[in-house]
Amino acid sequence: MSTPAPPPDRPGFVRAVSRWQIVGLSINDVIGSGIYLLPAATALLLGPASLWAVLLAGLAVAMLVLCYAQAASYFDEPGGSYLYAREAFGPFVGFEIGWMVWLTRIASAAALSNALADAVARFWPAAGSGGGRLAVVVGSLGLLTLINVIGIKSAARTGVALVIGKLLPLLLFVGIGVFYVDWSFAISGQPPPLRNLGEAALLLLFAYAGFENIPAAAGEFKNPRRDVPFALMTMIATVTLIYAAVQLVAQGTLPGLAQSQTPLADASAAFSGETLALILTVGATISILGTNSNTMLLGPRVLYALAHDGFGPRLLAGIHPRFHTPAAAIITQGALALALALSGSFVQLAMLSVVARLFAYIGTALSVLVLRRRHGNRPDVLQLPGGPAIPVIALLLSLGLLASATWLNLVSAAVALLIGALLYRFRRAPE
Repeated sequence: MSTPAPPPDRPGFVRAVSRWQIVGLSINDVIGSGIYLLPAATALLLGPASLWAVLLAGLAVAMLVLCYAQAASYFDEPGGSYLYAREAFGPFVGFEIGWMVWLTRIASAAALSNALADAVARFWPAAGSGGGRLAVVVGSLGLLTLINVIGIKSAARTGVALVIGKLLPLLLFVGIGVFYVDWSFAISGQPPPLRNLGEAALLLLFAYAGFENIPAAAGEFKNPRRDVPFALMTMIATVTLIYAAVQLVAQGTLPGLAQSQTPLADASAAFSGETLALILTVGATISILGTNSNTMLLGPRVLYALAHDGFGPRLLAGIHPRFHTPAAAIITQGALALALALSGSFVQLAMLSVVARLFAYIGTALSVLVLRRRHGNRPDVLQLPGGPAIPVIALLLSLGLLASATWLNLVSAAVALLIGALLYRFRRAPE
């Protein structure tokens, strides 16, 4: 299904993002600052079984990734989860999912800009409060907004540069640390505590989250129906290996891993000295900026897709005549994220993030079951092995996680859905 060509007097998107750039953006969206804390958190919950849990979580998330890969092979339009649900179940269900996803993108941008200020404060204490913190929050959001407005090429190159910056410290950590691993600590057949399995499952599965955002910018990818599935599958294999390798080294070099507040830096200092520990600390800062770069790239494409279909002001469905980007949507997201970041009210929206992601996963898994019946025999789309088995497994996994959500998360989601239902009534004519 192709994006209709815009009228001759209206600018359109430029398909400028290559396959390997999409791979880089996919990895950038999943590997964030959380990897620097994940080894300690999993060790605290699961003990020596943490390494096997990381690998198992990667396999489980692969079921969800494959659903997105198949859904992406049907379309070259922007929108991602919103688009798939809209095509499978109609505009109302699609809007509700798109609305939830976009809300979390704003909250994420606000939260990440504050986290960046906290990280920078380790090197520049003034960033911890007052004018210094304001400079980091405003400066980072303003810069990322500008980069995204002036072109998809600049945004994609920035994202790829940042993913290289965040991966190099992790590869150094693994490459040096593997020679210091105590294998009796690193690999164990000891079973995990059963009482912590539910909490650990949520922690690990959401450590792999973020991949669902990549198809949102499909309208600016060179060959999205082939390249997005390739990028998603390459990403999940790469990220699982990186997570497992980092867990292995941390678990095998830091005996008090579960009690560490900065596990990778502490492990690095133990086997290689303070220089590597400092590199890892800088890497955590780059990771936060990289993840926010993707948020500012992909979130506005969801807003654009919603506005293009009549949800929201017509201005948000515009494409800049010079830069060929949804500039109004990008600036709107940047401004809202900045207001939330400075007010602190993003904390309330952040409660939506867990459940909103699950709605997107559930909607996409169900959409794949519908879309494959409609278009599954087309020779140009991805065919998953086992027929409907993978989407059904992904659906059951998502429903199980939804059942584990707190009542506050569920109430926040219900309120957001009700607001979305109200906004839906004001839909205007699509573009």
